[in-house]
Amino acid sequence: MKITVIGAGAIGGTVGAFLTTAGYDVTLVDVVPEHVRLMNERGLHITGVRGDHFYPVRAVLPDQLSGPLETVLLCVKGHFTAPAITQYGPMLAPNGYVVSLQNGLNEEIIAREIGPERTVGAFIHFGADYLEPGLIQLSQEQAIHLGELDGRISPRLSELQSILSHVMPVDLTDNIWGYLWGKLVYGAMAFAVSTVDAPVHEVLADPRGRRVGRAASVEAARVGQAQGYRLESIGSFNPNAFLPGPGLEARADVELDELAGEMGSSLKQYMGIWRDLKVKRRQTEVDMQSGVVVERGRELGIPTPVNAAVVRLVKQIEQGERGMGLDNLDVLATSLPA
Repeated sequence: MKITVIGAGAIGGTVGAFLTTAGYDVTLVDVVPEHVRLMNERGLHITGVRGDHFYPVRAVLPDQLSGPLETVLLCVKGHFTAPAITQYGPMLAPNGYVVSLQNGLNEEIIAREIGPERTVGAFIHFGADYLEPGLIQLSQEQAIHLGELDGRISPRLSELQSILSHVMPVDLTDNIWGYLWGKLVYGAMAFAVSTVDAPVHEVLADPRGRRVGRAASVEAARVGQAQGYRLESIGSFNPNAFLPGPGLEARADVELDELAGEMGSSLKQYMGIWRDLKVKRRQTEVDMQSGVVVERGRELGIPTPVNAAVVRLVKQIEQGERGMGLDNLDVLATSLPA
């Protein structure tokens, strides 16, 4: 099997390096020439919880890739999914398919372009950061969950499980949409706290950050539940704790306290969103995550004022119109229900 990894950043680079080491025929594709050059010349440098190593890999720029492509692992940021699948979809072999190793509901975009039968869903949550060309930090290990869009446990899922187990533990699920919406519940909080230039545990310790993060996740959980999805846990984070009902605030705070404790003692003390805003100063996936919560909420008649405020504020930071001070929590707090 030939494996093509589209996007060799934090997730794609990590996956591609470990699969290559396991003996698979892997090609990494990335748009950054310096990153591609360094990977080919010295190997991909990965530091963190598995040590400090250089992994020999084969990397190319997009215009150097030729088909037919068999198994494609799509690892680009969500806002690049549509152009990527338009570009690479026609290069698929007759039996080729695409696995979305991304955040958000990218499977919907991919399936519209190449068909649901050629699209495999995946939930990823391991912690990694692209620090600079040729260098990735792996800070946290978490299982990968794979699922067909229609809930079947197919032979190709079992084959992918065997392959990707060389990267992280892999579980198969008949509820991939439950995982993806569970991650959106997590992501709603993550975007809210990442508007401040401080570690996650410090933002969540601030009463304003706690209220805003909790409310953003509650909105996302309501929207996911209203669509009939059974929300699945995201590592140790249980999105069901944010569903309306008795003891909501206490339940949610238990999850946020545990998350703050984990991240406070981890190599990864900031969300990747913070890195996009503060370090890389580039567009985030806010439209693909918090924005989706707002859009689906509007369709269902469920108010999502906090997520809508987060989307607006993140875009202001992206455009250089706002900084990342604690006053952003005051701005977001004005959207909280009375």
